[in-house]
Amino acid sequence: MNKREIKSVLIDYNSLAELDKKHQELIQKAKEASETAYAPYSKFKVGAAVLLENGEIIQGNNQENAAYPSGLCAERVAIFYANSKYPNIAIQAVAITAITGKGFIKDPIPPCGSCLQVMLESEKRSDNSIRVLLYGEHKITVADSIKQFLPVNFNKEMLK
Repeated sequence: MNKREIKSVLIDYNSLAELDKKHQELIQKAKEASETAYAPYSKFKVGAAVLLENGEIIQGNNQENAAYPSGLCAERVAIFYANSKYPNIAIQAVAITAITGKGFIKDPIPPCGSCLQVMLESEKRSDNSIRVLLYGEHKITVADSIKQFLPVNFNKEMLK
């Protein structure tokens, strides 16, 4: 038997002022996107903003549907749009936040497993790490790569 230990590193910041201006702007765009999410069923409005290598910022938000599996998360809306509009431009960072009936969430939320897998594919597609910024009113959690959330992951090499 061999034992493996897997370690992930996440950094918590206490305020937006601790981040560089571009990441502050990215979080602001995610917050704006969350405000226009279509979430009449869960009332949990998620916003995402994707920073591309060319400086463009693409926003997305969750889109719910009465047939729940037919909806789509904010992260995938933004990433699929970014990859569709700019297929050869790498994603540098993604910011994610959410609003409930009480306003912006206090503590950051991580992306769901499906969104993490899509982000991982984008990371591998461009051979470029994607920084993840998770915004909450009390702190901002940052990871330098999707691999911090999915250190053991399914990928295209496994399909060969």
